[in-house]
Order: sequence, then C-alpha cells, then structure tokens
Amino acid sequence: MRNLKLILSYDGAEFSGWQVQPATSTVQGTLASAIGRVTGEKVLPQGSGRTDSGVHALAQVVTFVTESSVPTENFLKALNDVLPASVRVMEVTEMPAGFHARHSAKAKTYRYRMYRGTICAPFLARYVWHYPYPLDESAMAEAARLVVGEKDFTSFAAVDPECGREGEPVSNARTIFSSSWKREGDEFVYSVRGSGFLHHMVRNLVGTFILVGRGTLAPEDVTRIVEARNRSAAGATAPASGLYLVSVEY
Repeated sequence: MRNLKLILSYDGAEFSGWQVQPATSTVQGTLASAIGRVTGEKVLPQGSGRTDSGVHALAQVVTFVTESSVPTENFLKALNDVLPASVRVMEVTEMPAGFHARHSAKAKTYRYRMYRGTICAPFLARYVWHYPYPLDESAMAEAARLVVGEKDFTSFAAVDPECGREGEPVSNARTIFSSSWKREGDEFVYSVRGSGFLHHMVRNLVGTFILVGRGTLAPEDVTRIVEARNRSAAGATAPASGLYLVSVEY
C-alpha cells in the first residue's frame, strides 16, 4: 500500500464545496472518480479541510492510500487527463504511512480578495467580492491585527455546531499567527495564517472588518466581539467567491 499526497488547485465556483454529497458536484467526489478511473480502486481522498461551495484553492493538500504501482509522475499526468479543467493536480508525492492531509497539518493560510474598482470585469467577478463602496481601509487593517493570538473564535464560527470543524477537537480555540489587509492595485486583500479555522471563520472575519471599514464598528470593537463568544455579535458572512486556501503547512 502507498500513501500518496496531492497538491490540488481548483476553481471553487464549479463545485458545491469540497465534501462529497449525493447528486451534486464536489471537489472530493470529482477527484475520487478520477482516481478510480486511473487505478480501478474505490477511494475517498482526504483533504486538509472542507472548503465551502464557491471557495477556491491554490494548494489544497490531499492524501489517499492506493495499491497502484503507477509512478508518481505518471499519476500526475493521468489524473490531469481525466479531471475537468477546473481542477488541477500540481504535485504528487509518496509519503510515510502515518501522514494525513488533515490530521498532520500544523498551519493554514487563507486569502480573501476584495475588488474595489467601480466596474468589475465579468472574467474576474467570480474570483473576488466586488465592493466599490467607501471604506476606511486603514481602520480595517488595524482591526485585523486584533485577532492575532490564541483566542476562542466562537463569534466567527458558523452557528451549526456540526459544521466544519475540519476534523479538529470541539474547542473553538484557534491560534492566529498573522492577520493583515494589503492594497494590491484595485484589490484590497486580506491574508490570515492560523493553526486552524472554524466553519465560515475567515468569511465572518471579513464581514466584520467590513463593518469597521464602513464606520459601523470601531477597530477595538473586534476585541469585544471575540470576547462575546456569540455569533450574533459579529458581522455577516462575506461571499465565498473571494476566498482562497493558499497553503497548508506540516
């Protein structure tokens, strides 16, 4: 038996999220089907986390066990031959038996792209959140720094307790190593690196930072919201289109 690790890039707009579901197209299901066509095996590949419907990935990490003897370089070519153009395998590596895409992960980085220009081109629209309205970007940058550290992020987690724990313990405590906004031309981009993320956590953070940018909240209110441990204290969930899983560290 071989334990293979894939680095996967995908356009999330094409799928109803990562996790396999009946009667709908998902990244996990699409990849499982492709692996089956290459190896003849029925496997369920495991991702580092469950991206939601519409969320993209630059480097999702996936593992699965196979009896196939196909060399890794041929595996890469064969999978990309049968996968849709919206999903690409960027790398295939054989790993020790104990390595697991989710359980072995130490940190993840997400990026959220907000397009601030007046007109968003149609070919860009599904990869950003188009927000052309006035915002105090410096206040948002100040607010973002206040979530760094080990905290209970219940206020930024989806209400459903069964959703998106990413296989981690029930505790809503996570450690954020870095959190920042940066102007990149017409885009205002949020980058966050942490030990793990709750369901909708990044999008709920962005939705809250928007309230700071609009002046509805002051930057220091973010600390109060964290301490409240109540989802209703935070802002609305930002659209999925602007969110990317950038990298996973082990």
